[in-house]
Amino acid sequence: MAYQAGGQRSVPRPVPDSLEAQEAQAYLQDYAALLQSVPFPSVVLDHRWDVVLANPAFHALFGGVGPHPSAMPGDNFLRFVLFHPDAATILGDHEPSWCLPMLAHFAAAVERHPQDRGLQSTRRDIAQDPIMDAAYRHGLPHWLRTAGPEAGRHDGAVRPLIHPDPRWGATFCRVVAETSDALRDMGYTRMTLVLREVSRQPEPVRRPRHTRRAPAGHLSVVPSPER
Repeated sequence: MAYQAGGQRSVPRPVPDSLEAQEAQAYLQDYAALLQSVPFPSVVLDHRWDVVLANPAFHALFGGVGPHPSAMPGDNFLRFVLFHPDAATILGDHEPSWCLPMLAHFAAAVERHPQDRGLQSTRRDIAQDPIMDAAYRHGLPHWLRTAGPEAGRHDGAVRPLIHPDPRWGATFCRVVAETSDALRDMGYTRMTLVLREVSRQPEPVRRPRHTRRAPAGHLSVVPSPER
């Protein structure tokens, strides 16, 4: 099931009415049932990072964030990471561990789909903030040169997060990208955050000092271009 502010969708997003589309819709409904049984936050995304399906564990992780007109985690995960003021309260070490890798994936998606209206809308929102735009155009290439292209990978990455459930609290998760052939044919990917028990974490995760992070122009870990 895909979730959004104020509730949840009980069915996947609709697809065009054709025999092939009906079969795809039936597959997604069964896949939603599969996600229900997964104990870790798991989500199916399209190439824009729009949320197609998300399970209850995903909702539990992000269900406490405040409202936002265009960056709710149950609507678009990329925009949540980049623009939601509450993102850093859940996604630990937000800038280098989450924001910059997502910007790297976004840049690759824009290159693959240069005419996509949804991606272009996100690009315009990035451009409206001078610091975020400088980070995207100049800081991101610098970060990739410094950290290496592997730093932008999602699958297999171990990243810190702060779960609202005290059973988990400040911990780490391994990002696992696993996509069935049927999902891939529909242009979707699946991402699961495999949570680690606190006793297994290699080092403590620092909680943010403030309950809300700064607005979008916040990328202090990447240098602005020299003037």
